[in-house]
Amino acid sequence: MKTNKKNELRKKGWRIGGVVEFLDLTPAENSIIELKLTLGRHLKKYREKLHFSQSQVAKILQSSQSRIAKMEKGDPSVSIDLLIKSLFAVGVNKKSLAQIINC
Repeated sequence: MKTNKKNELRKKGWRIGGVVEFLDLTPAENSIIELKLTLGRHLKKYREKLHFSQSQVAKILQSSQSRIAKMEKGDPSVSIDLLIKSLFAVGVNKKSLAQIINC
């Protein structure tokens, strides 16, 4: 948001903040959300690198295409362990996973 706009909103009594403040997230909750989003982005990156469709990855995982889409978009119903299992299924090794998590 542009500085002019922020100042204008503050003058009118609005508070400017981010998602963490708006949702009142603890640092741990914020870290978990960021980790899930990072894992999902990397799942999509590796899937596309292999020229796999979401349906092909779903078949490997014995899941559905819509579930893969949810994983890639960071849907809250997706667990971290499922994201990690999916990354391993598309060929990510432990060392690469550690690098992804360390981002």
